Amino acid sequence: MSSWLSMNEACHLLGVQSQTIYAYVSRGKLEAMTDPGDSRKSLYRLDDVNALAKRKQAGRKHETLATNTLFGSEPSIPTAISTFIRGRLYYRGQDAISLSQSATLEEVAALLWASHGHVEFTSQEVVPSHSPGRASAFNWLAHLAATGHSTHGRLKPVLHEEAQQLVGQVASAFGAQQHLQQALHVRFARGWKQPRAVAELLRTAMVLLADHELTSSAFATRIAASTGASLPASLLAGLTTLSGPLHGDASGRVQSLFAEVARLGEDKAVDHYLSSALQIAGFGHHLYPDGDPRAEALLGLFEPPPEISRFIHKVTNLTGMKPNIDIALAALVARYRLPTDAAFGLFATARSVGLIAHGIEQLEVRQVIRPRGRYVGLMPGIPAVL
Repeated sequence: MSSWLSMNEACHLLGVQSQTIYAYVSRGKLEAMTDPGDSRKSLYRLDDVNALAKRKQAGRKHETLATNTLFGSEPSIPTAISTFIRGRLYYRGQDAISLSQSATLEEVAALLWASHGHVEFTSQEVVPSHSPGRASAFNWLAHLAATGHSTHGRLKPVLHEEAQQLVGQVASAFGAQQHLQQALHVRFARGWKQPRAVAELLRTAMVLLADHELTSSAFATRIAASTGASLPASLLAGLTTLSGPLHGDASGRVQSLFAEVARLGEDKAVDHYLSSALQIAGFGHHLYPDGDPRAEALLGLFEPPPEISRFIHKVTNLTGMKPNIDIALAALVARYRLPTDAAFGLFATARSVGLIAHGIEQLEVRQVIRPRGRYVGLMPGIPAVL
């Protein structure tokens, strides 16, 4: 549970008067609740107070502000695609966890792209002759990036049509069957020879992964789109960034961790990490201090293999950190023996929807993202001191 502060404690941490606290609450920047011990008083959410304190501190430092600024005015990019409110993820104002209970990735794409038409992920072109996986997806996107048309001067319906083909072909590159008029989660299940029940789990996972506000991969996509790069080039920029083990391929680190659990047993594996002060991949998330709701939603729909389930419980009990979506994805792959690259394949396919949404939204800004560097090297004409 999140901690709560009294008025005096909040004022002390922020260095402000009570009137300012009331103003923060009225603007939605600070959550308040009635004090259970005194209904005449209020308590204030510690996480919100800490966030306000950090922003206030950064605002005092001109160098920090200059370093964080991208457009010369604010250290942020306005977006209407997704956001986090009180530990929940929302797609254009709709709760992503609730959407995952029944929506398809196609329906979420229509929502995130603000498309008024039906979305169907077609896959008419032939994927390069590689075995299914990221090499196939990246090679195919690289070919299109080299030959694609700029996004500038093209209407949204045209871009949406191209986007549907891109997502469909990315899915095909990771092993989804190339059947038209079938939802993408069904195509994945058939390509991976899984029953309908598993198809539903794949649907849930992809809806939960479709977007996550301004991630590093979304930022990379926006940078490419801001220059007028083609839609496949912008998507490739985002997906290659997503492939990093500290981002979208974090489930690969978890799969390696699960291999250790299978070899050593959950007790020895946990003892090894904790006794060595090593971080255990897949637990905790800075945006979800009370636990990643995406992981909770997905893990609530199936039972991981016994040793993995015991491992998750043991780590949670010993560290207090709950599993995040990377644990849930890797557990899904292990439980149903999906292809080795299936976790990243699901992530990359689903997040392609969000990356494309960011790329198209960036076109409305009509400004190239060009942050300035802060030079810290030798000044011209000044010899180095040996």
